[in-house]
Amino acid sequence: MGTSPLKIDMAEDRQKFSAMLGRLGIDQPTWTEVTSLSAAKKFAKKVGYPVLIRPSYVLSGGAMSVVRTEPEMEHYLTAATKLSPNHPTVISQFVQNAKELEIDGVALNGHLVIYAISEHIENAGVHSGDATVVYPAQRLYLETVRRAKLIAKQVAKNLDITGPFNIQFIAKDNDLKVIECNVRASRSFPFVSKVSGYNFIQIATEAMLGQEHPEIYLTLSLDHVGVKTPQFSYNRMKGADPVAGVEMASTGEVACFGSEIETAFYRSWLATEQRIGGKRVLISLADEQKYKFIEEASTCYKRLDGLRHAWHA
Repeated sequence: MGTSPLKIDMAEDRQKFSAMLGRLGIDQPTWTEVTSLSAAKKFAKKVGYPVLIRPSYVLSGGAMSVVRTEPEMEHYLTAATKLSPNHPTVISQFVQNAKELEIDGVALNGHLVIYAISEHIENAGVHSGDATVVYPAQRLYLETVRRAKLIAKQVAKNLDITGPFNIQFIAKDNDLKVIECNVRASRSFPFVSKVSGYNFIQIATEAMLGQEHPEIYLTLSLDHVGVKTPQFSYNRMKGADPVAGVEMASTGEVACFGSEIETAFYRSWLATEQRIGGKRVLISLADEQKYKFIEEASTCYKRLDGLRHAWHA
């Protein structure tokens, strides 16, 4: 029942899936199949660091790594080939400062039945299990939404999907690129089901049993918004590195509703045992702005400290 194993292999095998996207003319980050360390270094030098190492047939981003320097290449490439020795490893260009979005959907004999478009608050490069996810997407261009749906239709048709699937995209400067497609239920299936009011896994099961469904196209016009926030256990693990990346590290997640994104985000954030006490400020910045902010904050602090000493004098 469901999608053919050969088609699942076409989605899970990074080389086969990237080749399929190329045949369909669907945009994706520049990529190559790894055949040797020297070839990997040559590719990285051509497209520029950082690059993304993507082994096939892995869950939770296992051994998937963002490589920023040549010395890191050998270490991470070895880990990827050990985790998936019988399937190709692909290296692709890592697009920085891009937004990540997802489509969770169900198809029947390659035809889209239902779909939901969500977006990540964090920039691309954080695993979807560790990212803060918003549904319905609140800050996407309508053109981006339309193109994402058209791509989902193409992928579902060419993989002849019957049942659940999840497609991940990156968007930057209104360019939309496909990262990967998982022909299975994703961890966000329960989330979009709760927020939308449609039971995605029930619809997927009915599709796999051959039950016909009228096409259901969800829109962004729900009366509420849901935000899913990850929960980590860094305080229980000595020596843990509390930095989110492409390999999943969270140990749970909480989703909350709100009439607008700020309310839903704040509720879900508090529900993951976060606390705001005293006079504190939460600032969200793009990666390239963080260092500049630290420099400016340090300068301001020194000036204030100087004024304080002058006042007491």
